[in-house]
Amino acid sequence: WQQHEAPRRVKRAWVIPPISVSENHKRIPHLLVQIKSDKQQPGGVIYSIKGPGVDEEPLGIFSIDKFSGKVFLNAMLDREENDRYRVRMVLGAHSPSLGPRPDPDPPALHPQLRAFALDLGGVTLEDPTDLEIIVVDQNDNRPLFRQDVFTGRVVEGAEPGTCVMTVDATDADDPDTDNAALRYSILEQGAAGMFSINATTGEICTARPGLDRETMGVYNLTVQAADMSGDGLTTTAMAVIYLEDINDNPPEFTKEEFSMEVEEQAAGVDVGKVFVHDKDLAGSPSWLAKFTILEGDPEGAFAIRTDPHTNDGVLSVVKPLDHEVRDRFELTVSVQNERPLEPSAPVFRENPRRISVLEGTPPGTAITTYTASDPDTHQIQTLSYALLYDPADWLQLDSHAGTVRTKRELLHPSAFLQGGWYIALVLARDDAEPPLSATGTLSIEILEVNDHAPQLQPPAGVLCGRPGRGGTLLLGATDDDRPPHGAPFHFQLSPQHPQLARNWSIARFNVTHAVLAVLAELPEGPYSLPLLLRDSGTPPREQQQLLNVSVCHCGRDGTCLDGVLAAATAGAGITLGALMIILGSTILLLGRGRGGPGEQDPRQGGPGGPQLSPAPLNPVPAPQDAYDINQLRHPELFSPRAKPPLRRDAPLSSGTPLAPRKLPSSPSDIEDFINEGLEAADSDPSVPPYDTALIYDYEGSGSVASPLSSIVSSLTDEDQDYDYLSEWGPRFRRLADLYGH
Repeated sequence: WQQHEAPRRVKRAWVIPPISVSENHKRIPHLLVQIKSDKQQPGGVIYSIKGPGVDEEPLGIFSIDKFSGKVFLNAMLDREENDRYRVRMVLGAHSPSLGPRPDPDPPALHPQLRAFALDLGGVTLEDPTDLEIIVVDQNDNRPLFRQDVFTGRVVEGAEPGTCVMTVDATDADDPDTDNAALRYSILEQGAAGMFSINATTGEICTARPGLDRETMGVYNLTVQAADMSGDGLTTTAMAVIYLEDINDNPPEFTKEEFSMEVEEQAAGVDVGKVFVHDKDLAGSPSWLAKFTILEGDPEGAFAIRTDPHTNDGVLSVVKPLDHEVRDRFELTVSVQNERPLEPSAPVFRENPRRISVLEGTPPGTAITTYTASDPDTHQIQTLSYALLYDPADWLQLDSHAGTVRTKRELLHPSAFLQGGWYIALVLARDDAEPPLSATGTLSIEILEVNDHAPQLQPPAGVLCGRPGRGGTLLLGATDDDRPPHGAPFHFQLSPQHPQLARNWSIARFNVTHAVLAVLAELPEGPYSLPLLLRDSGTPPREQQQLLNVSVCHCGRDGTCLDGVLAAATAGAGITLGALMIILGSTILLLGRGRGGPGEQDPRQGGPGGPQLSPAPLNPVPAPQDAYDINQLRHPELFSPRAKPPLRRDAPLSSGTPLAPRKLPSSPSDIEDFINEGLEAADSDPSVPPYDTALIYDYEGSGSVASPLSSIVSSLTDEDQDYDYLSEWGPRFRRLADLYGH
C-alpha cells in the first residue's frame, strides 16, 4: 500500500470591505461595521482592534465590542486632516506562546487599524485583517481668494472683450466633488456695467464701449467665488481696475484772443502767455502741448515755447522791434499734443466689401451685412446706415443693423453693371456732437446664370443638293448668357429623327459655328431640319430648333444656278436693300404661274402673276408644280400641310388664327393685297415671328423665276462675279452698273 498525502487546507481571506463614513458625523457613537470570525469556538470569541485612532494618535476615535465584533465611531472626523484610515489583514493562526507576530509588510501610507480574533484563551483564531475607513467629504470649507485685492489696468476706449485681469480662489474640500467646484461673479461695479467675468476661469474683461478715463479713471469691483457650482459657500474680494490714458482730447485755448504788450527794442524777453486746457492725464505725452506761430510774423521776431509745469504757451521776442516801423502784431498760434490725437470717426474695416449674388435673386433676399466701427470708443455712440448711392434702386438697407437686401431682381445684362459688377455706396454716421460719418463701397458681382439656350443664327440657308463642293452650309448660334454659359456650342441633328442622318451631317467648325453637309444627292426644294443646340453652361441648356434649308439646282462648280436663287447665291454680299429690289423686280416682272382663264396682271401685261406660297415645314421636298394666284385672292382655301411653329413673341393664349381676309374691291390691286397679308402675318401668333425670314415654295419648272427661298442666303461675296446682272434686262442695268466689273 502506498500512503497518500492528505490534501492541504486552503486558507480563506478574512476580508472586510471598505467602510465609508461622513466627516463631521455628530451621532456618536456610531456603528461602522460588525466583524465576525467563522472559527468561532464553543465559549465565544474575543475581538480587538489596534492602530491610529484606537491606541495611537489620535486616540479613542474607533472602538470595538470585544464579544460582538461591532466597530464604533466615537468622535467626529475631518476629511481635510485625514481622508481615510487603513489597517492590513494578516492570515494564519498565531499562538500567544510564540510571542508577538512580526508585521510582514512595510508600514502603510495611512494610519492602520488591525482587527484580531482570539479565543477565550488568547489564542489567535484569524490572522489580523485590514480594515479601511474612508472619510466622505462634506462642504464644510468656504472658497478662499488668493489675495484680498486684485489690481489691473486697461487703456481707456478699449473695445468690448478686452481682458484685463484674472481673479482666482481655492477650496479645501474634495476637488472631485461639487464641494470644490467654484464659480465667479461680479457683485458690484456701479451702474454702467462696463466689465464682465468668466464664471469658470475668473477672467475679467471689458463688456461695453465707453471707458473714458476723463469721466472715471478707476473702477472698484466686488467679485465673489462660490462653491457647489455657484450655489454653495461664498467669499468675496476686491478687483481694482485703473484706466490708462490715451490722447483722445485735444488741447484747447481758454479764449479766442489774448492781448500783450512789449517795449520796443526789447529782445530775449517773455511777452506773455496763452493758456490752454487739456482733459488728458497731466504730465503725459497726451497732455503736453506744442505751440506753433502760423501767421503774422514773417520776419521771425517772435518765438513760443511750452511751460513744462502749466502746459501754457510762453510768447517771447527774439528780435528787437521798432514802434515807428510797426506798432501792432496779430499772431495766429496753433496748439497740439506731442502725441498724435486718436482717430474718432467711424470707419469701414473692409472697404470695399465684395460679394457675389446670382442674377435673378428674388426681392427681399439678404445678401450681406455691411457695418462700420467707431474708434471713438470712449463715448457710447450708435451708428446708423443709409444708402448713399444705388443707381438702379436695386437695394434696401436696414438703418440699424446694416443688413443689405435685394429690392428687386438683379438683372444681367444691365447698363448699371461695370464688367459684371454693381457698385453701391453705404453711409455710416454716429450720433456724437458733432456727428461724424464714413463711406463704404459695396461691390456686388452679378453671377451669370445659364437661363438661355443658344439660338440658331440664321435660321435658314441655301445649299447645293450635291455632296461635296457646294453641298455645305455654315451654321451659327448666339446665346444671351455671358461666359462661361455660352460657347462652345454643340450642334446635332435631332435625336428624335434618326432618319435625317441618312442624308445630312453636322460637323464642328469652331466654338460658335458648325457645317451642315448633304450626304446624298437631294431633290431641289425646301427642307425643314430639326436641330438640337446645346451650350456649355452649368448646367447646360439645350433647345430643339428648325433649320429651313433650300436645296438649289447645282452648277458644275457646286453653285446654285437658276433664276433668282442663283442671283442670291452669287450676290450674298449685296446689301439688304439691293436684294429687296431684286425680289420686288422678280415678283413684278418675272413671275409666271397657272392663272385661270382671263386673269391678267396689269403690271406685267400678260397672263398670270407671281406664284407665292409659304413652304411646308417638313423634311421632304415640295411639289414641283406651281400654284394658282387665286390662293392669294382666296387665302381661306389654303390648307397648310404641316402645323407652323408657334410664335415665341406672342402670348400662349392667342393661338387662334385670324379669320380669312376679305377680297379687295379692285382684284388687280395685288400689291395692296400682299401688304395686307404681311400685316396680318405679323400679328398672327400661329406663324413664325415677324422678324423671321419666310421660305416660299418652288414655283414650278415652267416659271422664269427661280425659287424665292434664296433670299435668306447668308453666303459671303468673296470672289463673286456680278456680270450676270447685265443679262437680266434693262430693269437690272442699275444694279449691273453698281456691282458689275
